[in-house]
Amino acid sequence: MAKRNLQYLKELAYFSSIGLSVALSIFIGLGIGVYLDGRFDTNPWLTLIFLGLGIAAGYRNIGLAIRKSRKF
Repeated sequence: MAKRNLQYLKELAYFSSIGLSVALSIFIGLGIGVYLDGRFDTNPWLTLIFLGLGIAAGYRNIGLAIRKSRKF
């Protein structure tokens, strides 16, 4: 019984971190885009491109979590 509870606890910790990883990937993409726009004076194109890449990375993280949940 204790081994099963430990497995549930590991799964809970993993799936609880998904929201954080999605938010971080979006904000990191946004931060890189804002920085590069300021450096190269290309407002707002690089911000939009890197924001899109951050959102895509967030969806990828969700997809990886779904794939991992099917293995459990």
